[in-house]
Amino acid sequence: MEVFLIRLLQFLLAISLLVLLHELGHFTFAKIFKVRVNKFYLFFNPKFHIVSTYDTWVRRLFKMKPEVVPTKEVEVETKKGEAPKKVLEKEYVGTEYGLGWLPLGGYCAIDGMIDETNQQLSEETHPWEFRTKPTWQRLLIMIGGVLVNFLLALFIYSMVLYHWGDDYIEPSNMTMGMKFNDDAKALGFKDGDILLSADGEAFKKFDIDLYRTLSTAHEVEIKRNGQTQKVNLPGDMNLLNMLKATPTFVAPLIPAEIDSVLPGTPAEKAGMKAGDRILSINGQAVDSWNEFTYEMGRISDVLAVKTTRADSLRERQVQVSFLSKEKGEADTVRLQLTPDLKLGVLQANLYTFYKETHCSYGFFESFPAGIQYGLDVLRGYVGDMKYVFTSEGAKSLGGFGAIGSLFPPVWDWMLFWRMTAFLSIILAFMNILPIPALDGGHVLFLLYEMVTGRKPSDKFMVVAEYIGFGFILLLMIVANLNDILRWLGMM
Repeated sequence: MEVFLIRLLQFLLAISLLVLLHELGHFTFAKIFKVRVNKFYLFFNPKFHIVSTYDTWVRRLFKMKPEVVPTKEVEVETKKGEAPKKVLEKEYVGTEYGLGWLPLGGYCAIDGMIDETNQQLSEETHPWEFRTKPTWQRLLIMIGGVLVNFLLALFIYSMVLYHWGDDYIEPSNMTMGMKFNDDAKALGFKDGDILLSADGEAFKKFDIDLYRTLSTAHEVEIKRNGQTQKVNLPGDMNLLNMLKATPTFVAPLIPAEIDSVLPGTPAEKAGMKAGDRILSINGQAVDSWNEFTYEMGRISDVLAVKTTRADSLRERQVQVSFLSKEKGEADTVRLQLTPDLKLGVLQANLYTFYKETHCSYGFFESFPAGIQYGLDVLRGYVGDMKYVFTSEGAKSLGGFGAIGSLFPPVWDWMLFWRMTAFLSIILAFMNILPIPALDGGHVLFLLYEMVTGRKPSDKFMVVAEYIGFGFILLLMIVANLNDILRWLGMM
């Protein structure tokens, strides 16, 4: 429960910040071009809101003059004998600020614009409305949110590099090598191989980019038994299959050394301690955490088809052999795993066994480095989008639960800010897609207007808005349904 709450708080904090600044991007450009903003809300507020206030209070607090605009010309009474006098009637155009109760986003309701907050426009137009402004101004208002999210991500990455630097382990320094699955071994890899480069480009980090590079590589240089060798690859491997395979295509070899034992767990009751090394599970040799994860996965698969409680209890009883650091000898115990198949041990950190590389950045150095880091993240994310349109890709979609699980189980500010920057890039990219109801849909219609000189009709825009909103809603349902199915163990 504690881990769940920590991740939930991180998720809500990150989403609140990103949504607030995204809508502030639209809001700022709207105010620059003197477009009326009716409402500015963090989170949605169907039926009711938690709190709201009009900006008259903001203006009074800071002693600002009320914002008024001319609406129409009206006649006013004059003294007897004088001709009727016409004056411009003025209207207060304050914004309602509020906090909704449904934390799924937020909105900036711009007057004179067809979106999810306003589907009907009056025939009478006013100079402060979105629809009366030049096309280039409307375009800037629409891309304001995406622009803020993208720049925010680059800024966060820069500040993370400035404050914490960058810590990683180069694959060439993983002296015990890597573990490969059967698909990788069929291509010529062997357990213990050290990945050096692909198509002449050296691997810098063991991360998602390494997998991307391997998926398109034709020749990989490795070190095997101290000798440099080359392995030929097809150049068109499916990245999604490489990542989803159990075990994955390649993973760093991490010796099965126990970092710590959780209190009250089967491992503690069996006498296992920090520093001990697991040797086997149910007679299957385990020389690394890679094998440990695989063997636990096999137990989970067997347990999934058991129908009775007695069968489940029987499968949860496992025989574990481990080398005691304290005694200096092997010991074998029989224990029963928890209902969620936990032994109660935490694996030793990768940095325990391999040389770490640390890069520090000065304040001004951090900006080009952060920008390059952010662009690399965006490039990789865009490149992976092609898998979304496959059956396996659709199954890999994740909703709020999947996003929340990406945050660390403990509160780590560096990881939190890295994750927030990543989500900011995703939010920017997804919002600029040319889908009606998203910013990109409005941008598409504005570009059409700029090229052809013709504005799409209000009726067309309303229909497009409904279609786009329906598509987004369907996508959200599928993504969150996938989360539920994974939680139930059905996917």
